[in-house]
Amino acid sequence: MSDMYNVSYAPHITSNYSTRNIMQDVAIALIPASLFGIYNFGLRALMILMISVLTCVMTEYLFLKFSKKPITKSDYSEVVTGMLIALNLSANSPLWLPVIGGVFAIWVVKMLYGGIGQNFMNPAMAARCFLLISFPTRMANYAIESIGANTNLINKMYYGAISVDSISGATPLAGLKAGESIKLFDMFIGNINGTIGETSALAILIGASYLIYRKIITLRIPLSYLVSFAVFIAVFGSKGMDLNFIFAHILGGGLLLAAFFMATDYSTSPITPNGKVIYGILLGILSGVFRVYGASPEGTSYVIIIGNMLVPFIEKISLPKPFGKEKIKDVE
Repeated sequence: MSDMYNVSYAPHITSNYSTRNIMQDVAIALIPASLFGIYNFGLRALMILMISVLTCVMTEYLFLKFSKKPITKSDYSEVVTGMLIALNLSANSPLWLPVIGGVFAIWVVKMLYGGIGQNFMNPAMAARCFLLISFPTRMANYAIESIGANTNLINKMYYGAISVDSISGATPLAGLKAGESIKLFDMFIGNINGTIGETSALAILIGASYLIYRKIITLRIPLSYLVSFAVFIAVFGSKGMDLNFIFAHILGGGLLLAAFFMATDYSTSPITPNGKVIYGILLGILSGVFRVYGASPEGTSYVIIIGNMLVPFIEKISLPKPFGKEKIKDVE
């Protein structure tokens, strides 16, 4: 009996994909947004990306070292977490901010719960929420004067390609909150203010298309997320069916980055098909509530964390019924 194999529960699915392959593809998909962030904000953005990734890699290594666990070959999950943390920071963030975020994401949110697949919250989003609560002023500072090395944006302003107002202060979402008009083309391309990875919708969609092509994600969560969010903005927003207003909300902030890269995280999203749709709709409605009724123009990080905590309940109510199962009738 001791020689019997330990067989796991069905379904038994074979695949050529491993965790390492999947995480590598996600990291590749984040490259367009990363490169545009570096192009848009200069070497400061590159420094933040490198520090964030290095911090996450070293934190996981040190945790395994101190806990006397075997140090295995990297599965790139810590690299993805580091990239996502950096892409959710502004380019003029102090360099210690991604360090604190990376340590919190890996040590507290991921490794203390058992490592990849055991964490109940998305590490990058949990880290961003932690930083938003702990350092709200630092996280909300987008002023170009603090960037210094951002020669690309300065040149654009000098030649009149973009206005000073669109870069030097508030993000487009803050402008929408204040009732200002926003140019959709600038938001789509990335000629706007914001965090390193959220400015260019085009770069995010290029990366998302790669994930869909590689079959790493499906459209169930992102599509249900974006459609439900758009419906909420149309119904409860201040301008009804104004398409410019609706698309400005979709393209602005971290919504697209969250829909395709954070909401689809395997460890913290539902595995059932119907559960994915329910999860996406829930995220869309919550994002709409934060955008329309919240004091802050953005609340995507909190939305993802709230959704993560509700995943067990969503999976429970969305489990498919076994074929042929019938309720037993009471015998009189």
